[in-house]
Amino acid sequence: MAKAREIVFFAYDQCQLLDVAGPASVFGVANSIAGRKAYEVKITSPGGRSIRTSCGVELATTRQDLALGRPVDTVLISGGSLEAMRKSIESAGTRRSLKRATKLANRFGSVCSGVFVLAALEAIGPIRVATHWASCGSLVRMYPHLTVDSKALFVVDGRAWTSAGVSTGIDMALAMVERDLGAAVANRVAKFLVLYARRPGYQSQFSEILTAQSAADSQFADVVAWVHEHLPRKIEVSDLAARANLTERTFYRRFSAATGQTPAQFIRSARLDVARTLLEGDLPLKAIVKRCGLGSITWLNAAFLRKFGMSPTTFRNLHRRKPAFANR
Repeated sequence: MAKAREIVFFAYDQCQLLDVAGPASVFGVANSIAGRKAYEVKITSPGGRSIRTSCGVELATTRQDLALGRPVDTVLISGGSLEAMRKSIESAGTRRSLKRATKLANRFGSVCSGVFVLAALEAIGPIRVATHWASCGSLVRMYPHLTVDSKALFVVDGRAWTSAGVSTGIDMALAMVERDLGAAVANRVAKFLVLYARRPGYQSQFSEILTAQSAADSQFADVVAWVHEHLPRKIEVSDLAARANLTERTFYRRFSAATGQTPAQFIRSARLDVARTLLEGDLPLKAIVKRCGLGSITWLNAAFLRKFGMSPTTFRNLHRRKPAFANR
């Protein structure tokens, strides 16, 4: 039986609970799905005591210098406020052991703003990284040698894995499980966790639907959700105006002002966003066109190329989910 991979989280007072609990749950469920102890998860902190996360929930931890005193498979730094992260690495001993751990680990990384700790430790060179959208500007200013991808859910650059905000740590952990145990196990973990969908790293931190919902008021949020549920059918502006209880002219003006897109632009972007996700699987292009209400394969090819800079077939070849495979 293969030896369990040690996954060590570095946590501290006022860190984000979900940055630890989300990915840790993925690895824990993977053990159940795989039918063996594929992962051994440890939560560490500078003092090895109980810590209080930013939401008030306390976590029991082990001493970081003991857990990281030898090479482990994966080291992940949880995110928090800049002040909380600064305090977490005040100790020279903490800094030394963390930096050594990142050098010796098979892979290392961060969830959300935890990348600031990696940068402060000089554990990462001029590589591409991800972090929470609200922290991208600060990260660029403080560490200009990093290439910050402000849109990606997570980024893998060599041994370094960095994720965007909070819940994207779950997406990144699922990608790790897929690499370690295969796509079949990762997909079953996602299903067990009742995730809406597995999200690849290249996907934007904001889907077209979420962006529109965030920008629109409650009146248009309902319209946006309705569009997402009815993409296979032909959608007219009159349909949307009726749902919003507005005239077409008034709806067009107000929706465009609220979301930054005309109704037609939003519908087209929403269709392409869903098509991009479906292209990761083996669904035929004709079926994707029908499911997304795109009209024809020719239309899909042209629109996809304009929006994403490549054809649907090229995108599928690059991002198609791989079949399950044994441990590497």
